[in-house]
Amino acid sequence: MQDGRLSTEFANSLGQMEGMVLGTVLSFQANYYTVQLDTPHCLDTEDGAVTISTLLCTRRSRLKKVGQRVMVGDRVWIEEPDWQGQRGAIAQVLPRKTELDRPPIANATQIILVFALAEPDIEPLQLSRFLTKAESTALTVLLCLSKSDLVPQAIQESWCDRLQSWGYTPIVFSTYADHNLEAIAHHCQHQVSVISGPSGVGKSSLINHLIPDAHLRVGEVSGKLGKGRHTTRHVELFELPGTGLLADTPGFNQPDLTCAPSEVVQLFPEARQRLVAGETCQFSDCLHRDEPNCVVRGDWERYEHYLLFLDEAIAHQEATDRLRETESGFKAKTGEAGQTQYEPKLESKKYRRQSRKAQRQALQDLDIDRLMQDADLDE
Repeated sequence: MQDGRLSTEFANSLGQMEGMVLGTVLSFQANYYTVQLDTPHCLDTEDGAVTISTLLCTRRSRLKKVGQRVMVGDRVWIEEPDWQGQRGAIAQVLPRKTELDRPPIANATQIILVFALAEPDIEPLQLSRFLTKAESTALTVLLCLSKSDLVPQAIQESWCDRLQSWGYTPIVFSTYADHNLEAIAHHCQHQVSVISGPSGVGKSSLINHLIPDAHLRVGEVSGKLGKGRHTTRHVELFELPGTGLLADTPGFNQPDLTCAPSEVVQLFPEARQRLVAGETCQFSDCLHRDEPNCVVRGDWERYEHYLLFLDEAIAHQEATDRLRETESGFKAKTGEAGQTQYEPKLESKKYRRQSRKAQRQALQDLDIDRLMQDADLDE
């Protein structure tokens, strides 16, 4: 299977212990994890057989002691489950194939980036920020444009042609008109997909159509600001009909880009195409600004966006370097209010306490020097 789960054969090869079961973390709230079981458990009760497919779990304290974080999407072993109470304890986290920090999710394979054609209107710079952030994850990026029922066909085609020049083939859809939803569902099969995008573009509505049992709260667009209101408060995975998992993530308006300046150009498909076309820049460390004989610099629409993001990446790197220099001469100390303060580090050689062995050796050397001096005086 390619839906992010381990096959039964591979799971058995890990040496499953007696009484432990394997599952996937679907959600995390208030120190409790909802884990979907790979193999549902059949429990006989007075009212008949009951199939248990999920358990509410805590994390073993030993995982906390070793700093093992449990994320949504993690593949985990559950130790000695209580089938009657439908509870369990996560005893082990399997190695992750991928890991995202924002949103915090493990083992994702695809990012579905949703923007609305109207209400709110597309802002090209904001769209570029989301696209470059999605590209920086190294996951497959699927761009979808919602609310096609609100704009004429000509505008839809205009945006599709424009985004084609950016290197993307978007899927135009409408949850209101039930248009093109099957195309998105097809791309989600055998994938662990993360839906992302600004607030108010219809992410929750899309999930409710793909997974009718999700019942996510749908927000409205602010008439005053023309922007959406946040409706998703936490990361949660939903099982798609057939195979695959789908994650809804809290919306955010300005995703941050923290890559190195030299990596920014790789986040633009149209720039990557220029670099692999057979020609190379004159300088191996070219940042594609004003260097001579640069193959990237030129007349392409998002070049100004590239320069802006490059400046931000350079500023971020300089700030990181300054922080490292500060931390190298200072030590962090947490105050009573929980605030981190920096104090100058003491020079180890000057302030280090002398060992007892060194002290005894120094006394012996001093005694020898005095004996030598006494012998010189006697002569």
